[in-house]
Amino acid sequence: MTTGEPGESVSVDRASGRLPVAPSLAPALTALLQPARVPIERSTLDRRVLLMSGLGIGLGLAASVIAGALMALIGLITNLAFYGRWSSAFVGPAGNHLGALVVAVPVAGGLVVGMMARYGSAAIRGHGIPEAMEQVLFNESRIPARMTFLKPLSAAISIGTGGPFGAEGPIIATGGALGSFVGQVLRVSAEERKTLLAAGAAAGMSATFSAPVSAVLLAIELLLFEYRARSLVPVALASTAACAAHMAMAGTAPVFTMPDVAAPGGGALAAYVAMGVVFGFASMLVTRAVYAVEDAFEKLPIHWMWWPALGGVVVGVVGIASPHTMGVGYDNIDRILAGDLAGQAVIVFCALKFVSWALSLGTGTSGGTLAPLFTVGGGLGSALGAAAAWAMPSAGVDVRVAALVGMAAVFAGASRALLASVVFAFETTRQPMSLLPLLGGCTTAYLVSALTMKHSIMTEKIARRGARVVSDYTADLLEQVLVSDIAAAPVVVLQANDACEEVRAWIATHAEGSSHQGFPVVDDEKRLIGVVTRRDLFDAGPMNAAGRVRDLVRRPPAIVFDDSSLREATDHMVREGVGRLPVVSRQAPDRVIAILTRSDLVTAHSRRLDAERRGEPRYTWRGPRPPAVQVNPEPLTR
Repeated sequence: MTTGEPGESVSVDRASGRLPVAPSLAPALTALLQPARVPIERSTLDRRVLLMSGLGIGLGLAASVIAGALMALIGLITNLAFYGRWSSAFVGPAGNHLGALVVAVPVAGGLVVGMMARYGSAAIRGHGIPEAMEQVLFNESRIPARMTFLKPLSAAISIGTGGPFGAEGPIIATGGALGSFVGQVLRVSAEERKTLLAAGAAAGMSATFSAPVSAVLLAIELLLFEYRARSLVPVALASTAACAAHMAMAGTAPVFTMPDVAAPGGGALAAYVAMGVVFGFASMLVTRAVYAVEDAFEKLPIHWMWWPALGGVVVGVVGIASPHTMGVGYDNIDRILAGDLAGQAVIVFCALKFVSWALSLGTGTSGGTLAPLFTVGGGLGSALGAAAAWAMPSAGVDVRVAALVGMAAVFAGASRALLASVVFAFETTRQPMSLLPLLGGCTTAYLVSALTMKHSIMTEKIARRGARVVSDYTADLLEQVLVSDIAAAPVVVLQANDACEEVRAWIATHAEGSSHQGFPVVDDEKRLIGVVTRRDLFDAGPMNAAGRVRDLVRRPPAIVFDDSSLREATDHMVREGVGRLPVVSRQAPDRVIAILTRSDLVTAHSRRLDAERRGEPRYTWRGPRPPAVQVNPEPLTR
């Protein structure tokens, strides 16, 4: 019984990759001396990213075509349903002359969508993003292929017949479904399929709003659940391609027109940040209202297929009182941001829009949430801005900026996509002086929402199904710590020629032996040849009572390098099905210098928890290793 001695060198046959065989070893052991199994190094980027990037660009171009086709289909259905004409021009339902008969249009649309959901796919229900999140989290990003046409078709029918929804949710869901379909056809890994899904979703949003950066941020915050170059690069390229195609087809003008605004003063900035508190509570109330309506419909004694038609009744009745509440309503956002819709009118309009949208969405019909939330938030912001300008005229509060902040902040609080909300409001209006108010107001709303509401409007549905959705993403602890920081040294090792009986006796009488579950095995020249466990030793049976330790070595050792990360080591343990790894250096890969066990991984986490409790930095301990294992310095008596 000896301990490993670091610092010794040994020659290795580089051509064959085999370790030299000591003459004292039995010939049968030679077959075991294959190259040691080393961990797979985790790389940020590799050549595979080039393939994924090419696919991402293709998805971006395809998503731009889908977005254009969906908007044309919505226009066609709107023209047919409300005006009786064959045209794909994008118009709103507000100019119809149907009178009270207008109620029949959204009811009919609801009936069609309900039947599509029941006999086509129930997955078309909802606003798209939560459903995509669920597939990413729990189904390896596998979305049924039929969703690539059922979702946009159902959304076009719902919105085209007056549903008060945005087209962006269904387009995002359709782009994600297309990316998932491509990933399933090519049989890529689950991680790569998730990247393709997110790339398609981001491309859909980018193609709709010409907002490529916020589309990437939305994908990161709501779909990728990570921030890694290997997923970020394809998503960013997909969003870029989609935006470029959108600009080629529709021009470069911002989606929402807004007069230029001046830089805010200190008083105005403080007012916008304070308004964020109200927007945060509003986002919480909006989310709870939507799910309260959904809960109420769950109690109805009729099949859910009929619920969208009941929601259509509400949409039609509200549409008689305020025709502009029907349809996508991007023009309403323009009017609010320009200051054309303000005062009491904007309060009444936004209240009616909210009632129509919440009651209709709660039925499970197909439609997006982004545009309605922007409308409601913009109206609330306009009202608060007007009140602040009246109460504090010297602060210089701009009602239009307040509306823009409200638009983004309500969405930030409801979705918890903070950065995406800020950048989206900027990209769709091109108002650089609004960035600071947007950042302050959205952050405050996000904070209030997080403190008052456990789940967002995107994750509440998933959480209700018993799944846990993590919204805070931190760097992997195991990626930050090297094996050399935590592995124990020196090491209790066994000589290949040690008698099994003597080793068992030594383990039974020495605490340092009895506390170990596995032992590296070295030859006479202290070169690693394998690992044996207590079970190997004590289950050897009478036949091996006089045998040697070398006879128990069954396969080449699984090793880890001292400069590997704990994440690489942990993954290697799982792949090899072992609970410990001999630690070696890259200069001498057959000399054991330490050992890493599963308990060492727990120790790394315990030190992190201790540091957090003391308020210290997560990791300041580098250099000296944990206390060394004490071993018997005297060799076994043979």
